[in-house]
Amino acid sequence: MGTAFALLGLAIVVEVGATAALPRAEGFTNPAWTAAVVSGYAASIWLLAIVVRQIPVSIAYAVWSGAGTALVALVGLAFLGEDLTAARAFFLGLIIAGVVGLNLAGAH
Repeated sequence: MGTAFALLGLAIVVEVGATAALPRAEGFTNPAWTAAVVSGYAASIWLLAIVVRQIPVSIAYAVWSGAGTALVALVGLAFLGEDLTAARAFFLGLIIAGVVGLNLAGAH
C-alpha cells in the first residue's frame, strides 16, 4: 500500500507540473511546451491507473484531483503571479480538509 501512495504522490506532482506548464503551451501553439503538457498528463494518468489497482478509484481520484488542485493554486501564487483572496484561501482549505478527511475515514 505504501508503494501505491508513493505513486499517487508522484502522479500528483507530475500532473501539477504539467498544469503549471500549460500557460507556456500558449493554447497548444507552442509545440515543445504542448508536448511537455500532454506527456505530463499522460504520465500522471498512467500512474493513477497503476495506483487504482491497490487504492479504490474513488479515494485515489479524490486525493489526486484535490491535492493537485490545491498544489496548482499554490504554484499559481508562488510562481505565476496569481492573487490569494480570502475566498480562494477558504475554498482551498475546504479541498485540503476533504482530502485529509477521506484519508482519516479509513478508506485505505
